Order: sequence, then C-alpha cells, then structure tokens
Amino acid sequence: MEKLRILVTGATGYVGSRLVSALVDVGADVVVASRNPARLRAFGWYDDVTCVALDAQQPESVKRALAEAGHVDVIYYLVHAIGQPDFRDTDNRAATNVAEAARDAGVGRIVYLGGFVPTDETLSEHLAGRAEVAEALTVPGGPDVVWLGAAIIIGAGSTSFEMLRYVGDRFLVLPMPKWASNPIDPISIRDALHYLVAAADTEKVPAGAYDIRGPETTTYGELLQKYARLAGRRRAPLPVRGIDTTVVSQLSGLVLPVPGGLAGDLIESLDHPMTASKDGLQEIVADPPGGLTGIDDAIRRSLSPQRPRPVNTLVDVHHLADTDPDWAGGDNERITRLIRPVTPPLARPALGLLGLVPGPVAAAVRTGLDTLVNLVPKGHSA
Repeated sequence: MEKLRILVTGATGYVGSRLVSALVDVGADVVVASRNPARLRAFGWYDDVTCVALDAQQPESVKRALAEAGHVDVIYYLVHAIGQPDFRDTDNRAATNVAEAARDAGVGRIVYLGGFVPTDETLSEHLAGRAEVAEALTVPGGPDVVWLGAAIIIGAGSTSFEMLRYVGDRFLVLPMPKWASNPIDPISIRDALHYLVAAADTEKVPAGAYDIRGPETTTYGELLQKYARLAGRRRAPLPVRGIDTTVVSQLSGLVLPVPGGLAGDLIESLDHPMTASKDGLQEIVADPPGGLTGIDDAIRRSLSPQRPRPVNTLVDVHHLADTDPDWAGGDNERITRLIRPVTPPLARPALGLLGLVPGPVAAAVRTGLDTLVNLVPKGHSA
C-alpha cells in the first residue's frame, strides 16, 4: 500500500472522509479530489494529502485533475447525486467521464462502493442507479473495476444510521410495516473501511463485484428495536399495514431532519431484501483484527457520547466527526451545538443533562432552534 498513489473522489462524504484517513494510516500516497478544494481545509487530514479540483460532470475537469495529480494507481469512486432530480443520468455521466479519463491517464483500478442489487425484476431508483454506475465505470480498455456492494452502514454520521437514530428517538412506538421484515445485512463503518482499503490490492483482490457485510443478518424492524434498546429508549413495535415505502419516502423529509430527497431514495430500497450474495470478500480478505463487528457493538460505538472531533483523530471511526453534516448526531447533539456558544463556561457541563430529555421533546426543541437559526439574517463580510 505504501507504493500506491491513490485518488479519492467523494472525500468530503461520510465514507470518503474516513477512507482518506484509513489510507493515510496505511502509508498510501493520497490525492483528494473535490469540486471545491477550499472545502477540504476543514478536514483533519488536509496537510497529509494532495488536493486537486475535479468536477466529475465535466470531462475536461476530470482530465485536468488527473494531469495535475500525476501518476495514479487506483481511484476510489465515491461520487453520487442521490437525492437530486434525475440523479441516475447525472451519476452515469459522471462515472463515464471518470472512467474514460482514468483510461487515458493509465490508471490501473477503480474501486466503487455501491449497494446490493437484489434479483427482483423491479428495483428502486437508488438500487438501479447504483448498478448502472458500475456499468458506466467499465469502459473498453479502461481500468479494472472492483465494485463493493453494501447495505446499511452503521456509524454516527452515516445517512442510514442517522435515519435509524431519528426514528428510534422521535417515535414513541416503532411503526412496523410489512417491508420492515425484509432481511438485511448491515455492516459497521470499521469493517466497510477494512474491505475498501483491501480492494486497492490488485494482487490479492481480482477485479469484479463483491458484496460486503457484517457477521449478522437481521431485518430493518429488528435493527430499529436494537437501536432503541441500546439507546435506552423504551419503544414498542406497532405493526401497520398498507403503508408502502413510496409513502414513507415522501413523508421522510417532514418528520426526519435528514435531506428529504436523500432519505426518500434510501427508504424506497427497503422494499427489497438487502442481503449479500455469495460473492463476497470474506474468502479473499482476512477479517479485521478482532474479527468483524457485531450489530450491537457497532450501535454502542456509534452512540458513544463523544464530542465531534477531526475525522483523522477519531478515537473510533463509529464516532461523529466535526465535518459530518449538521443534521447528523441526533437531536440532543444538535441542540448542544446550537446553544453551547451562548452558554456561560461554568454552565456548560450541565449540557450533558440534555441526554435525559425525552426524544419527542428534544425533537420539538431542535426543530424550533433550527427554524430560529434559519430566520436569523446572515451577516455579510465587508
């Protein structure tokens, strides 16, 4: 790994920001690409990487970025437009642009993180789009492609986990529609990073599609109940019928503080069993030290009451980073962030008591504070 020069796209995202840290830790020479390189200064690994400007929607931008980066052995493709209108066409164009530029620049491998693709005839927009991107990355004469498929990734800051958190915290009962009983193979962020780093090794991992998963199969309903139990929330499951994922996806933006389009696209994927195929990396790549992370352990780590830190100094990759989205971390974390600056230093230790506030109450307070913040006129620099 120390000999590899690796370019990471989507490095400002949840997985991408942690992957950059993991690659730096194993000695890779890392190049980080972003449409707005100035944003990269906020990340703790900024001084340890090379930064280039790259807009995957613009072929010339991709070519310039690779020319500026110099020789690149591996590209991690973590770009997506999920949650935006017509995201499938947007994603396919971007993937083709990167793959063709990589071919012309002599890149040897592209590693792509997507989702499981069930065998159902009708797929959600999200799942169908993920499969199309893998195809778009495979161009004649281009780099070999390793496509890793994953379901829900457990870790504070992960969109899937944050949706789980807000449902478990905000609802006094846990709604259980029929599709909540579909099987699912979640994976912890620690284990996902382990497999992503391994996928750069061309001698160990042949090109191809591989599903990655944790050690346990569960259902979305069971996952919700596990979260509630480990978070100390007394929540009873409530079977409901006649509510499909389309309806839930449309309502998600109203009841969850997660970007509506992003949450909606992910929710519609729950209509399908999300289990790994037999084609996984377990037979090729050894388990991480200490073995794969179980669901309960991953959730406990993600709920650890740690203040957000720079992503490269996290005690545990399951913890929230200071560059994760503002909406991540739960209602109490958001309230703390908003009122800490105006709380006298002597009173700040009392902010820890916010954890005792009932979930629905914290949700109402957080919504009110967010509304107030959005109403305050923004200042302009001279």
